[in-house]
Amino acid sequence: MPVPVVTVLLPARNSESTVARAVESLLAGTLSEIRVLAVDDGSTDGTRGVLQELATRDSRVEVLDGGGRGLVAALQLALAQATSPYVARMDADDEALPRRLEASVAALEADYRLAGVGTSVELFRDDQPVSPSLQAYAAWLNGLTTAEELFRERFIESPLCHPSVCLRREALMASGGWEHGDFPEDYALWLKLLHAGHGLRNLPEVLLRWRDSSGRLTRTDPRYAVRRFTWVKARYLAIGPLAEGRPCTVWGAGPSGLTLTRFLREQGAAVERLVDVHPRKVGTRIEGIPVVSPEQLGPPSGELLLVCVGIRWAREEIRADLTARGWVEGVDFLCAT
Repeated sequence: MPVPVVTVLLPARNSESTVARAVESLLAGTLSEIRVLAVDDGSTDGTRGVLQELATRDSRVEVLDGGGRGLVAALQLALAQATSPYVARMDADDEALPRRLEASVAALEADYRLAGVGTSVELFRDDQPVSPSLQAYAAWLNGLTTAEELFRERFIESPLCHPSVCLRREALMASGGWEHGDFPEDYALWLKLLHAGHGLRNLPEVLLRWRDSSGRLTRTDPRYAVRRFTWVKARYLAIGPLAEGRPCTVWGAGPSGLTLTRFLREQGAAVERLVDVHPRKVGTRIEGIPVVSPEQLGPPSGELLLVCVGIRWAREEIRADLTARGWVEGVDFLCAT
């Protein structure tokens, strides 16, 4: 078998009905020099047999036994066996479009500042329409097509679709790869790579069909709850933009803003003010922190303002207002939800 350009890490558990299509979509791609490491992670259905049949038919497929230890362990098992310059992810129920890996490698070879790229995605479900909120998330993600845009938006939501990514193996290994923990392993990896100075972006072309389902881990596993995403944000805000004791103000005294505030304080960050528009909150203290109105915010004064407002149109209005008042995004303020 030719030396692979890309090794695809594909964990699978009880994916008998979808995994063949996932693997076959990779094998049929325009980049043929690939190796697919399919990790059977403790399946109790016919997944293992499907994978073994695929490996018998195509030598580019290898089956590993993950032992049911979970996604991160399966990824690290496969990563340890990868020798190619690039490592890609794939889930057992998604479908890669033909140019996915070829286009990803071309983008990485054209810009050595990038540690990885994702692709734009098309959401689909077999049983019902995709929810409007998930469609909105995909539209936001698909728009992050430059490293600068993605870096600016990194604390809003996870800026890459995990099964769409292709990464430089050297950068991935140097970072330590995916981490075990009570948090979303993909979002933590993106923030870790960005914190280390690497670039990331999404390709504008739709190159992955991303399946949504009621049983996906992001809906069923507590590690992917909104609260755990917020904890990861706080962790990297504290060691990044808020390092060396820089104080901050949080715009948003509702549940999202207060959750972020609590996690920031746990990380040792100083939250000096909360900003809110509700007249009953302005002028009070919440958890000892004074609440001010947007009009009382004043000009930039050295602290970092974190805009923690989840409604997209409201966030864009705040962005525009702050910019008009002389606040510079990325210097004076960041959007963090």
